[in-house]
Amino acid sequence: MAKTLDKACTHHRSTRSTWRRYGGFTLVELMIVVAIVAILAAIALPQYRKQIQKSNRTTAKSALLDLARREETYYSTNNTYTLNLVSLGYSSITNNSIQVPNSTNPYYTIAFSAPASSGSSATTYTATATATGSQASDSCGNYSVDYLGNQQATGTSSGGTGCW
Repeated sequence: MAKTLDKACTHHRSTRSTWRRYGGFTLVELMIVVAIVAILAAIALPQYRKQIQKSNRTTAKSALLDLARREETYYSTNNTYTLNLVSLGYSSITNNSIQVPNSTNPYYTIAFSAPASSGSSATTYTATATATGSQASDSCGNYSVDYLGNQQATGTSSGGTGCW
């Protein structure tokens, strides 16, 4: 009987070690993997957000320079800048500004100002891209261009270095 009991215990032990060998992960191993993933996410997400903001700045700068190009084309034909962005080919304009992108959730608003010299014409203009929405947390601030082609970053907390 002792031999049978000893055999049963041996069989039970070998089944247990087989289960342990093929059974899966321990809680400690699983927690180590979760910790590694959390560390990688803590590093990757801020970098991802920075790249998204950088991409949004590039889009806004392109839209801003496109507005300046349209104004200069208009000026070359009419010898004056227009105060009406619709005459430059824009649609969906609110308060003489353009949304970038032209959607319900813009990340920049391009405001256009031109002091009227007579009627609906102007001799100067300034266009400024102002961050809105999730882009407002960007440390690079706003960007503007004027009728002379001067480009300037304003409101930057990083001094504008490497931003625009």
